[in-house]
Amino acid sequence: MALNNTLAKKQDDQVIRYDSNGTEIKLSPAIVRNYLVNGNGDVTNQEVVMFLNLCKAQHLNPFLREAYLIKFGNQPATIVTGKEVFTKRARRNKDFAGYEAGIIVQNEAGELESRSGTLHIEGEQIVGGWAKVHIRGYDVPIEASVSFDEYCLKKDGHPASNWAAKPGTMIRKVALVQALREAFPEELQGMYSAEEMDVQATLDETPIQEPDEQPIPQEPEADPLA
Repeated sequence: MALNNTLAKKQDDQVIRYDSNGTEIKLSPAIVRNYLVNGNGDVTNQEVVMFLNLCKAQHLNPFLREAYLIKFGNQPATIVTGKEVFTKRARRNKDFAGYEAGIIVQNEAGELESRSGTLHIEGEQIVGGWAKVHIRGYDVPIEASVSFDEYCLKKDGHPASNWAAKPGTMIRKVALVQALREAFPEELQGMYSAEEMDVQATLDETPIQEPDEQPIPQEPEADPLA
């Protein structure tokens, strides 16, 4: 039993290193478990490994909240990427030529309108979001349009707080990250925002810690039994 515990500890403390935009990132299963898991559930070894591999493969810096590992109860863990990662990486691509994004509303006359931004007035209903990503050399932009009801998460029949307070902002973000991911699959594959996943309603009640609220992890010391 003692030998098994020693081997498990050695695996948990094994550090991987990679570069993220000029910064060397050091991660281990122990660091992930102790500092980078949000929620109230216990992550499995498989979930931790999946998170480590995504961060390394996509050069994400979880200490800058570029990636989250979220676990509530016995539900499967969810790996979420911050929206800024999508826009920053798109801007770094030499072929990126800008984007447009907004909402689709049904006005008081029952007509559908696609609007830039998120402005809507009382009596209008937000029914979706849209985005266009312009790429140099393409005749037409990469477009995405999404349905509001498909992504507006509800609890007890009511929208989660962010979706109720900022419906336009939320659905516009979904459309934008989907268009960006389709436009730049190599830079953004495997990454999804919280608004696209089934975690936002719970995150409204259990806010993610800000970076300065978390202690800075140190590289684990060498195992004296190794």
